Amino acid sequence: MSANAQSKNVKRRDFIAAGAATAAAGTLVSTAEANAEDAKLVVAVMGMSRGRSLADTFSKHSDCVIKYVCDVDKTRAERAADEIQGKVGYRPEPITTWETFVEDDEVDIVACAAPNHWHAPATIVAAEAGKHVYVEKPCCQNPWEGEMQIAAARKNKVCVQIGTQRRSAPTYREAIEFIHGGGIGTVHSARCVYFSARTSIGEGKNTEVPEHIDYDRWQGPVPRRPFQDNLVHYNWHWVWFYGNGELGNNGIHSLDIARWALNVDFPKTVSSTGGRYYFDDDQETPDTQIVSFEFENETQITWQGSSCNRNGSGFVKVFGDNGMVEFLGGGGYVVYDRGNKEVKRVTGGQGQPEHIDNLVKSIRANDPEGLNAEIEIGHRSTLLCHLGNISQRVGRILNCDTSNGHILDDEEAMALWQRDYHEGWEDRLTIG
Repeated sequence: MSANAQSKNVKRRDFIAAGAATAAAGTLVSTAEANAEDAKLVVAVMGMSRGRSLADTFSKHSDCVIKYVCDVDKTRAERAADEIQGKVGYRPEPITTWETFVEDDEVDIVACAAPNHWHAPATIVAAEAGKHVYVEKPCCQNPWEGEMQIAAARKNKVCVQIGTQRRSAPTYREAIEFIHGGGIGTVHSARCVYFSARTSIGEGKNTEVPEHIDYDRWQGPVPRRPFQDNLVHYNWHWVWFYGNGELGNNGIHSLDIARWALNVDFPKTVSSTGGRYYFDDDQETPDTQIVSFEFENETQITWQGSSCNRNGSGFVKVFGDNGMVEFLGGGGYVVYDRGNKEVKRVTGGQGQPEHIDNLVKSIRANDPEGLNAEIEIGHRSTLLCHLGNISQRVGRILNCDTSNGHILDDEEAMALWQRDYHEGWEDRLTIG
């Protein structure tokens, strides 16, 4: 073992031991963990909304310890640290500065669950610092960022897993194997749906930033705008400048399963219809949307989103010439024969613990190809969301290059492939 590795490992053991001293009973690690190969992986989690669930799962993994919980809202960071201490007996350090964990050589894994405009930047700066990444869906806020994430992972030889956790759910993997093995014959189409009952976000006002929020770091890599009181912490999803609408927020999960089941990558055409039908407020992204994706091998995927009306059900249905498999949103699947008779039903979870375990094992094996949702897989599924939204915004069908998903012969649409950045950030994110 090198002197640097020994030094890093001693620091880790000191940190873990300090946390263990506060535990109600037992220790987090044994004294046998005396080398870098056996030491626990040190985790930093960024974004304490969705990130609280990730922190909970990482903290319960026998091979991980959380050193930092980070949020620009210091009250949320403190609350998350308290929650973890109450569950596993040690308290991570609550911080508001993402630079802290990027610069900390002890951190092995960065889990990013911050807003979408942070997903790719956090991935890239972490990868450039030699850290592995778990990045929430959608993996990026625009297509160019996804390409840079792939480049950063390859350049730095790190594992980057996107949070489409159903890729690791045992029942979903079983259903995919059944489909790929010809269980419902030849498959040609999949239908994805999402229903919710979101309410209006009203009309916001530009106000002073609350004292407990570091708004400059919240904005991070994007051009500066005044603080608007109805966007932080959640409703930024429905503004194009920061988010990707319901298609990027929830559609990614079902589209990822459909793309996996149909064995397709980049579409040849994409068309979107819909709009904002329910409320006259600050939201820009559609609350009602239908997107159709056509692929070269005579396959089609459709996605229907209804954000403000929950009178519907379903998640993903994959149709074959001998039947249909329905993936249940909460986990599990149902098989129907050609006459629409249910012939098999399997229950199961959504796969988050298994997904994190898959990341940990891939890191231990130094095997990015062993990831169930490696960043290139994640980018291809996320790209369907971006293309659907671009079609919606320009109001026409997109023709795409089936080798990489780029939009053909449409400068206005292709201009949405990338965004503008705050000073210095575009150079920082450009890998190549």
